[in-house]
Amino acid sequence: MTRILEILPAGSWLEADASGIFAADYEGRHRRRMMLTLASGEKIRLELEHARLLRGGDGLRLEDGRTILVRALPEELMEVTAHGTLQLLQLAWHLGNRHLPAAIGEHAILVRRDHVIADMIGGLGGHVRDVEAPFDPESGAYAGRSGGHAGGGHAHDHSHGHEHEHHHHHDHHHDHGHHHAHARAQETDDGVGLSLQGGHDHAHG
Repeated sequence: MTRILEILPAGSWLEADASGIFAADYEGRHRRRMMLTLASGEKIRLELEHARLLRGGDGLRLEDGRTILVRALPEELMEVTAHGTLQLLQLAWHLGNRHLPAAIGEHAILVRRDHVIADMIGGLGGHVRDVEAPFDPESGAYAGRSGGHAGGGHAHDHSHGHEHEHHHHHDHHHDHGHHHAHARAQETDDGVGLSLQGGHDHAHG
């Protein structure tokens, strides 16, 4: 099976040079180690040291020299808007405080549909509208947006989904009432991993 050698950030390569397309929603593009099925039906292998989001427009450079275009599929989202910049910043703070993946624009924020979050936004004076659009949320502060080389099977697992026996207790309880349930990379018998995003179950109060 052909492996991915490098991820080329959107805008750093010519999409017209793509030899194929990998299309998926947000969950299908946030991966560390698994098989990806192209639009043609061909399967290629992704192996990274850390789970990362493959963004729409990124290129996947294969070991045979081809480059595959990543396409972000539309999905069910909520568009969050406000009466002004200050209120939008306040809403962004509340969303970030709940560790929700969010795509932040100049006048709106996109998050995945959740009626609880919609009620919260409404209670804070914001507005919510259901939309269907590709979802490319912000990366974490340490994730970076530069290109990355595939791990080539190193499988160091140094991400938050790591399997080390460090006993940091990622299901820990903070004194301020947050309960973090960090998702782990689930390794199957054939070595195909599934990196789950979100899953932060906060009990505020």
